[in-house]
Amino acid sequence: MAPPVSAVQPDAQPMWHGEGVTVADVLGALGDIRYRFARAEAGDSEHLHPRNCVMTLIGIAPTEAHEVVAKRTTQAIGMQHPAQAIVIREEAPIRRRHLDAWITTDVRRPEMACAVECELITLHVRGKAADHLGALLDPLLVSGVPTYLWWLGTPPFGKRELLDALRVSDGLVVDSAQFDEPYRTFRRMASMLKVAHHRMGLADLQWSRLRPWRESIAQFFTPGDRRAFLGGISELGVDYAGDGRGNRIAASLITGWIASALGWKLRRATAGAGGVVAAMYQAGGRSVEVNFRSVPQNDRVPGEVSAVRIAGAAGGTTFRLSVMHDPPRPRDTSGSSYEWDRRRGDTERVLLTLIEIGGGEPLRHLQQLEPEDEAALLVELLSTGTHDEVYNRSLAAASDLVESI
Repeated sequence: MAPPVSAVQPDAQPMWHGEGVTVADVLGALGDIRYRFARAEAGDSEHLHPRNCVMTLIGIAPTEAHEVVAKRTTQAIGMQHPAQAIVIREEAPIRRRHLDAWITTDVRRPEMACAVECELITLHVRGKAADHLGALLDPLLVSGVPTYLWWLGTPPFGKRELLDALRVSDGLVVDSAQFDEPYRTFRRMASMLKVAHHRMGLADLQWSRLRPWRESIAQFFTPGDRRAFLGGISELGVDYAGDGRGNRIAASLITGWIASALGWKLRRATAGAGGVVAAMYQAGGRSVEVNFRSVPQNDRVPGEVSAVRIAGAAGGTTFRLSVMHDPPRPRDTSGSSYEWDRRRGDTERVLLTLIEIGGGEPLRHLQQLEPEDEAALLVELLSTGTHDEVYNRSLAAASDLVESI
């Protein structure tokens, strides 16, 4: 796992800075920095050590705040994985015709390997980044390693400039939880699955945040004696924060994941006042009812999922699974394990799973969630090469549902 973003020093003095420069100037300065480091490490009696690089990671930042996040995160990843890190700030306040550029370095000295110089190239460009990407990226790319675009904020889906830039990339990483106009943007993103070239992957940080939910649901059906329950699901309910249609993306992704895995076919969907959604799926010869509801919670980010409920029956046995994020804490004077220790500092990040099978006693499982770390989420996605067929199927099914409501 990559180190926490907070462990990176974002204000390190750059090794080189140029105003009104060209990409050729940046490449020349970068080559000089690399040569001086390699020469110093090798000494006068050794040959220069080859430079290791496993990927080029490019962060596209629409604002100053996004730029800070991108720089810290790419630096954190570079400390653990030898990569070329580039951050491009679009719509930057520059007065010149060309670029403003910075090159910052940080040296890592592993015990069992040669020292590695981690480099962060920051470029400020005039206007939209998509208008410049083709010209900027090609000269900077490292041959023979994958190239990933991490687009913070809202990518210009559907624009020719973005599609052209993606033709020299192996993957695009986004965060659908941060989209402007998330309803329309999510649909445009899903349409990319049909037009992007076969080599390019598409990944979503929100999908990674939903991993604990997916794991908790999948674990319920893992034991052999519960497999038949998969074919007996009749109800699926999801609670989420916010009541606008753009806040239903995460709930739709969870539904799309289950529906695509089990072969459900969407028949109809309607949305009512207050964020209520009702959908009907066909699963073989039976129907599955899906319901979303908006649950007011002041401590939740709009769109965040707070509960998932699955119920049904198979082989004459009923079942109900409930997974809840930070449910209300009951008072429990009996010392039951159901009440978690409030003295711990991060008890608000828990998932409580309740399992009811037949007439048996409910089973409870409490899972402490790891603090969210942008670098760790990004590395998790990049480790698959951003090619995840499960996500692609889930995205397509979620998009069908979002479009219907």
